[in-house]
Amino acid sequence: MRRRDFITLFSCTAATWSLAALAQQSAKMKRMAFVQSASKVSRMTVSGPPWYGAFFDELGRLGYVEGKNLGVERYSGEGRTDRYPALARDVVSTNPDLILAVGGRLSLDFKMATTTIPIVTIVIDPVALGLVANIGRPGGNITGVTIAGGLDIIGKRMGLLVEAMQKLSTVGYLASRPFWEDARGAAAREAAKRAGIALSPAILGNAFNEAEYERVFRSLEQDRTDALMISEEPEHAAYIAMIVELAAKNRIPTIYPLREFADAGGLMAYSINQVDVYRRLASLVAMILKGANPGDIPFYQPTKFELVINLKAAKALGLQMPAMLLGRADEVIE
Repeated sequence: MRRRDFITLFSCTAATWSLAALAQQSAKMKRMAFVQSASKVSRMTVSGPPWYGAFFDELGRLGYVEGKNLGVERYSGEGRTDRYPALARDVVSTNPDLILAVGGRLSLDFKMATTTIPIVTIVIDPVALGLVANIGRPGGNITGVTIAGGLDIIGKRMGLLVEAMQKLSTVGYLASRPFWEDARGAAAREAAKRAGIALSPAILGNAFNEAEYERVFRSLEQDRTDALMISEEPEHAAYIAMIVELAAKNRIPTIYPLREFADAGGLMAYSINQVDVYRRLASLVAMILKGANPGDIPFYQPTKFELVINLKAAKALGLQMPAMLLGRADEVIE
């Protein structure tokens, strides 16, 4: 064989081996679409907030490492609920192996967009929302994390607010109209009725944006609302600093659905432990990527909740927090 022919043959053979190796590596690579309702894409990484770090660390422990055998495509709805249906269709068109969608309204749009791609989600009550028929055996292509007791957490937050303010008579409830008009709003109204207080809806318009929050807080000031509750909707997360600032400026004691609000200067937060929840999400994602059917996987119901009280905020509001309430808090910010 001539030297030139040998070199050509060797090069072809090497190229074939290289392509085969790439094909094998590609076959092992899984693709996950990570979609948040409002959080910035730049935060959805291992170096972002602790819960995202916990999520990717747990995925790695379970055998899926981003850039090695897992591709992660990140998206954010930026709190623009009108864009969710188009976002869901765009993500589904890329045909990922799994979609991690955070938020009830966003998850409903993904449910409409695909019945085959596995979806993992976090929602307050997937049955009440119409996402699945049963949390124990969801069926279909959706599973995830729900809050233990479902809508009862709304009543628990209201009870904490009543305990903090003994002369409480009127509470505002800041939420979108769809939230207020479905089972979640009904749960808030029932909780207020049981507590013997008046509940005043503070309804956002068609979008979560600065102008809408400013308008709602102006109306709360005019209505002389004693205190405020913020709904569970993840879209609020894009405006944490603004909401806390408006509540402080208008001197409205407020209870929030995530500890991030209390960390930012809000009075109180009662929420699921997000680090624990995101670890559980990672385990669900790993199970599905390994071949499990999401419809056979029960929704995980977290049992870890945390009450965070910000004494700096209480002092600024002129509130004397009850000693028993402070004693039950998981963390007191002084």
